Amino acid sequence: MKNRLQVSTVIISDVHLGSEHSKVEELTAFLKSIDCQKLILNGDIIDGWKLQRNPFGRWKKSYTDLVKVIMKMMENHSTQVIYVRGNHDDFLDKLIPFKLPNMFIVNDYVHLSHGKRYYVAHGDIFDTITSHMIWLAKLGDYGYSFLLWLNKILNNYRRRKGMPYYSFSQNIKHKVKSAVSYISDFERELSKIAATRHFDGIICGHIHQPANTWYGNIHYLNSGDWVESLTALIEYPDGGWEIYHHHQDEKIDTKELKLAV
Repeated sequence: MKNRLQVSTVIISDVHLGSEHSKVEELTAFLKSIDCQKLILNGDIIDGWKLQRNPFGRWKKSYTDLVKVIMKMMENHSTQVIYVRGNHDDFLDKLIPFKLPNMFIVNDYVHLSHGKRYYVAHGDIFDTITSHMIWLAKLGDYGYSFLLWLNKILNNYRRRKGMPYYSFSQNIKHKVKSAVSYISDFERELSKIAATRHFDGIICGHIHQPANTWYGNIHYLNSGDWVESLTALIEYPDGGWEIYHHHQDEKIDTKELKLAV
């Protein structure tokens, strides 16, 4: 087995277990390749909205395999797991606050790193649509699912033609002015909130747009998603941050996934 990458913190979000578009095997392979002191699951790991429609038909063995990998990280490597609730896994509200010796389920979290304080939240509570107009958010979820379905069909064709993966849905998102404006406003608004609360940075997910940037003195980080972007945030022992990108065309060795963590 390959040597594992040694890091301090890994942050993932928006895995959407329960959705047919979740890239769970790719995420499992990634987690098997690293050792981290802290794993932050920053919301929408489980897609309760999707599971409510068909709870028994949508939960797959690969989802259970991912959970087992995380549990083994806790058991074998003493990884501390912080699960921050998102809008798609709002069913966790009934459990919060939930605490075990090395696992917490919370609404938000303060991450301390080299004398800096980062506010960790999924980000939905700062989104007026998801926090106040749930019916509209769910309507938008149907539209997004259609885009992902179309994206899957088009990329199956590209794969047969020997062409690389291309995210049509991400491309549309970047070209539509309202979407670009929404992302920019989201980042700036959360950075202002972090500054008001005297944090050095803010870490979120929710908008499926990975980022590692600065707004004034505020460090804005977004872990992206495991539906389209296939990204995570990695913090190294020296306090440096990096966005990890998993290549969509990379083949997953299923035998490797079965090896013990």
